[in-house]
Formats: sequence, C-alpha cells, structure tokens
Amino acid sequence: MIEETATARVIRIGMRFFPTGVPILKRLLDLILTILGLILISPLLGLVALLIWLRLGPPVLFRQVRPGYHGEPFTLYKFRTMTYSYDSKGNLLPDSERLTRLGLFLRSLSLDEFPSLINVLRGEMSWVGPRPLLMQYLDRYTKEQARRHDVLPGITGWAQVNGRNVLTWEDKFRFDVWYVDNWSLGLDIKILLLTFWTVLQRDGISQPGHATAEEFMGNEEE
Repeated sequence: MIEETATARVIRIGMRFFPTGVPILKRLLDLILTILGLILISPLLGLVALLIWLRLGPPVLFRQVRPGYHGEPFTLYKFRTMTYSYDSKGNLLPDSERLTRLGLFLRSLSLDEFPSLINVLRGEMSWVGPRPLLMQYLDRYTKEQARRHDVLPGITGWAQVNGRNVLTWEDKFRFDVWYVDNWSLGLDIKILLLTFWTVLQRDGISQPGHATAEEFMGNEEE
C-alpha cells in the first residue's frame, strides 16, 4: 500500500510538471528558462517586491483565478500594480483610477509578469502561449476562439508580439488560434526574441482610454 501511494504520488507530480498533451521539448524549454530565470533575477524580484510593499502596501502579489489548459482554472500570480481604492458605495474604482505610477512603470517593462514564473514552474503556464484571460470569458467565445485553450496559456504569445493590447479582441483570438495550429519550438524561440524587442519599445501596453484593454463582451450576432 505504501509503495502504491508513493507511485501514485510520483505519477501525480510527473503529470503536473509534464502535463499530458504538452510537447515534451516545449515543457523542457519552459523548465530550463524558468529555473535559470528565477536564479538570475531573484535580486530584481526582491527589489520590485520591496518597492510595491513600500508604495502600495501588502499584499505584494496579485492573485486571480484564470482559465488554463483546456479551460481548467488555476491561480495566476503577478505583482500588484493597482491600489484597492473604493468609491462612496464600496465599489472598486475603475482600473484606470487605481493604476499607480509604479504600476504603470512595472507594466511598461512587463516586470509585473515575473511572479507568473511560479505558474510556469508548476506546469500551469508556458513562457509562450495565449494569455490567460478571465473566467467569465469562457462562455463568450465562439468554438473557434475557444481553441486558444488547446495549449498552455503563456506569459507572452503571438498576439503580444503582433500588437498586444491595441489589437481588437477578434484579432487577438485569431493570432491565438494561429499559434495553436502552427506551434513549433522555433516559433516559441522567435516569439521570445520578439517579446524582448516589444518590451524595449514599450509598444501596445494598453488600449486608448483603458488601463489595459476593454472587457471582452462576446461576439456580435451576424
């Protein structure tokens, strides 16, 4: 019984680190980059966490349940970039009013995404893939758009290097599905290199009039 329990535990851990259906080379690249990245940027992570704690106060991390691989929910981790400010009725103020200067700076360099490496390490995300959006969007996709969940969600993706948040939702989903159909290890490496350039250019951080992007309300009926 003890041996069976130990075996089951090994299988469960293995399935977490190597999710079924995820190409082994993609997963190995994720693990190598994540482990090396966490070692190299740990001082920067500590500095960013300290700045957030001093300027915004606790909590330092933003946590939110998002749909992941095959739409399964997981808890996404990011650095917090907004205050918890409420109006007189106890409602959170709009994102644009809660986004701080520090938060805007972190977003402009994508530094707020670093804690998502925890999700990559746990097998819930990849370095490259469609961005994990909101749970309420699941019922608003067309069948074609829902195919974006046929791969692990990513920290960056094909849509992010082709316009990021200035794209329409329809264009984002079109790029996401194209990535699903055309994945290769070479494409992932290309997207990572393009992401580095996009971050340096600080392109497409937000849509005009929005802290990031407007809410996806679904597709208009034809």
